[in-house]
This record gives sequence, C-alpha cells and structure tokens, in this order.
Amino acid sequence: MRLNSVSNVTEEILSAILKCIDEAIHVVNTDGITIFYNEVAAKHDGLEISEVIGKPLLSVFPSLNDQSSTLLKVIETKKPIYNETQSFVNLHGRKIDTVNSTLPIFVQGELIGAVEIAKDYSQIKQLSERLVEIQKSLNHRGTKTIKQQSGYTFSDLLTNNKHFKMIKKKAEKLAKSDSPILVYGESGTGKELFVQSIHKASSRAAGPFIAQNCAAIPENLLESILFGTSKGSYTGAVDRPGLFELANGGTLFLDELNSMPFDLQAKLLRVLEDGAVRRIGSTNVTSVNVRVISAMNVYPGLAMEANQLRTDLFYRLNVLTFELMPLRQRKEDILYLSDVFISQYNKQLRKHVSGLDEHVKSIFLKHQWPGNVRELKHTIEYMMNVCEGSMLTGQDLPMMLKNIQPDAVSDQQIRTSFVLREHLKELEIQLINDALDASGGNIQQAAVLLDIPRQTLQYKMKKLNI
Repeated sequence: MRLNSVSNVTEEILSAILKCIDEAIHVVNTDGITIFYNEVAAKHDGLEISEVIGKPLLSVFPSLNDQSSTLLKVIETKKPIYNETQSFVNLHGRKIDTVNSTLPIFVQGELIGAVEIAKDYSQIKQLSERLVEIQKSLNHRGTKTIKQQSGYTFSDLLTNNKHFKMIKKKAEKLAKSDSPILVYGESGTGKELFVQSIHKASSRAAGPFIAQNCAAIPENLLESILFGTSKGSYTGAVDRPGLFELANGGTLFLDELNSMPFDLQAKLLRVLEDGAVRRIGSTNVTSVNVRVISAMNVYPGLAMEANQLRTDLFYRLNVLTFELMPLRQRKEDILYLSDVFISQYNKQLRKHVSGLDEHVKSIFLKHQWPGNVRELKHTIEYMMNVCEGSMLTGQDLPMMLKNIQPDAVSDQQIRTSFVLREHLKELEIQLINDALDASGGNIQQAAVLLDIPRQTLQYKMKKLNI
C-alpha cells in the first residue's frame, strides 16, 4: 500500500514537472496511443488536451502516417531522431510546422513508448515563405523595383578615418569582380550597408539583392529557403524556388555565416563550386549566376577554431576579404557621426539642436561603443527625443552612459592620439616589409623574424594592404 502511494506521488510530481516545461511534450505508448500531452503541445497544435489523451495518434492527426510521424517512426526503429522538421494538419484542418526531437522510452530494457519534444515554428516558416514570395514577386516587376531593394552606396558610408577610406576605395574597385566576398566585423559596424554598397557598385546593380540572416531560422527551414523545395519532398511541400534562384543575376548576402550548420555549409560550398542548385526532393539541377557575399561578426580564424566555419568553405569565400573596424578604433568618427545623426534627427523631429556639449563629447570619446555605429545612432536618437535645449547635455544621456566619468581631453590630445596611431601603423608596415625583404618574400620565415604566428602575419598583411 505504501509502495503504491509512493509510486502515485512520484507520478504526480513527474507530471507536474512536465506540465511546467515551456516546450511541447507528447508521449505515446507502443500502440501509438497518447498517454501524456502537455498544455504547450496543445497550444502549438491548436487542440484541447482532452482531444488527444487516450486517442490513437493518427486519428487526431489524420494527415500523418507510419512513415511521416516521428513518434511512430521511433517506436518502429527504437532509435532517437533529433531536430527533424514535421508538417501536418491537425483534427481541425490547421497546418502545423514543428522541429522535433523524439526519443524511445525503455524500462528495464523493454520499449514502452516514445516521447517527443517539439518546437513550433509555423509562424517563422510562414513569414520566411512570405519573404520568398515577396522576393519572387519583386523579381517579376522589372528592373526599377529590383534596384530599389538595395538603396545604399559607398557615399552613405561616412567616415573621417584614413584606413576606412582605403577600405572603401578598395571595395569600390573590387565590386566589379564576380568573386565571392567575405566581410567580417563586430555587430553594428555596418556590414549590410557595406555589402549593399558593393552590390550597387557592381555590374549586377540592376539585378536583385537578397539578404538572409543564417542565425534567424532553424537549419531545415534555412535549407529549403536557400535551395527551394519540390512538391512531395515532405508533407505539405510545394514547388518553390529558393533564394539562390531568386538572386539569379544579382547578389545573395548571407549574414552570420558562422551560424550556418556544417552540413549546410557543405551544400553551400558545392553551389559555389558548381554554380548549380537542386531543390529539396528534386533530381533536377538548375544553373544560377549569383555572387555570394557573406558576413560574420567574429574573426574567421576564431570561427574555424571553434568549429563554426568549415575551412574549405572559408578558403572558397576568402577570395576577397574586408574587415570593418569597430568604432572605438576610429575615434575621429565618433563626433563626426554624432553631428551627422543630430542633423538627421533635427529634420525628422523638427528640432534645432546644434551639437554636443563638451561634457558629452568627453564621455562619447571615452566610451568603448560595444554596439559600434548602431549604438551611437540609437544613443543620439534617444537624446534627441528627450532633449529640451539647443545642445545635447549630460542630462540627456541614456542611463548606461551617465555613469561614465569623463576625462579632460583637449582637442590637441585627441589629434595627438590620432597621429600616434598613424605613426604606429606606418612603423608596423615598415617592419613587416623589412621582414619580407629579408626572407625573400617567404611569409613563414618573415613570421619567424617578427616572432608572430604565420596566420597573424597574413591577417596583418591583408589588414594593412601589404
């Protein structure tokens, strides 16, 4: 009696825990009858718990069968399935899209059922498919509409920094090439604006510019968005072109490439090598003429060390490489861009703010700006909205900047710091060139002479345009 009481209490505790988990959980026995189904799963599937508990799985989800149901497949194979997409129609005719991890349940070596943990991405998929349809319709509306998809040019990349000006000039020159480009830099440095500028300066400017963030959606969905789908490739699949086909004759921008799973990176590499795509579930191959530009918010070497980026894909993309400097490394742009943003928000908010007072200037120059230009712009936007005078003062600063103690920095000191950095850069260039001359151009030997790793020397040579 006591044993049964303990068993019942344990079962109640387990049931309470499963009900509190913020993911959909569905458990069936070996006959495919649902024995547990939490409220999150019911909400995802558009059903009531009472409509599912104690019912055969296929009677509640009639669009599934023994092969397409991940739960029934696991019961049959006794093997787990991880992160598999599933599309189905529920009892009320509503279409549901999920990503499932499904595991067999064994007790004392005997299979007693299967448990499934599901994540609903119906809305994400619908939005992504809608995006693809919008891109497709834009491509059919003519050249004028296509040009409007990418509105930034190199003239929009504002800077007073000499090194960044050199990067702009180099990018404008290499924009005419069709070779892949890899852009890396911290979040907020303007990578997409930079990439759009390359597209507008290229021979593909009249073609489509399509951007996709690789970290925004699940792996299986990203694959179908990039390469397209063929009718019948999975439940609910229709014939739909992917972004590679839609970007034909133009540019495809893949942001946060290091977030793309390794298997998908391999497929991307094949498209880059062959210039052809195959829709999911299709045997037909379609040739595409697309320039791929990728971006990352981490240094590629670090991404490869962390197994976030395939080395073979990196070397294929690394034909043309650009590093965008963080704002803290081009301090002369902090006050310059502040004035630009103030002017923009004066027009937008119908104000007449003349600039920053000396207190705010000192704080801005001391702040490290981890969010880079994006953070600076949002800071100015906030201050312009709350300010009541003709100058932006310390009273207008956002809370996180009010705690910074300003340094007494004169204009002469600021100019001196800029000059010092330029001299250090010139010295670094001279030392590298001397080492290369002494080694007869052998990078490995030059690295030994400089007492730095070979990869570091190659990185510095690219950065300094040696």
